Amino acid sequence: MKKIKLPLTDEIIKNLKIGDDVSLSGTVYTARDQAHKRLTDLIKKKKKLPVELKGQVVYYCGPTKTMPGKIIGSCGPTTSARMDGFTPLLLRYGIKGMIGKGGRSKEVIEAIKRNKAVYFVTIGGAGAYLSKKVMKASVAAFKDLGPEAIYKLEIKDFPAIVKNR
Repeated sequence: MKKIKLPLTDEIIKNLKIGDDVSLSGTVYTARDQAHKRLTDLIKKKKKLPVELKGQVVYYCGPTKTMPGKIIGSCGPTTSARMDGFTPLLLRYGIKGMIGKGGRSKEVIEAIKRNKAVYFVTIGGAGAYLSKKVMKASVAAFKDLGPEAIYKLEIKDFPAIVKNR
């Protein structure tokens, strides 16, 4: 298993191979459908984003309610294909990695290659387990979206597999 310290660099991505098991540690930002729509609308209008995403990893996740004494609720991956319509623009804008589940469209796979980025898959149906890999969590943007807000997560030893690069 390759241990990767985030944020990603071009050198780290260059040394990854499809099928590599990785352990991710560092900062990721969650974002699902509604957050993706808002981010791409802001980019198209040439407005400032509420978080700096250049060089970052986006985790397709909408955490459940946090129970007392916990850092975060269950936080498993959502189906990545739902973000495919937004992904090429966000990759051009500078996102270097994505974490989710399932396959990506041909257009997104080509955009990943063109932008020297990487797509990781993680364990679907294991949100409670993955929540134990989150050391810190805070709402970073779009609080009104509830679980679909953008959260800043500090993760440690988060398991994933390189699906596309």
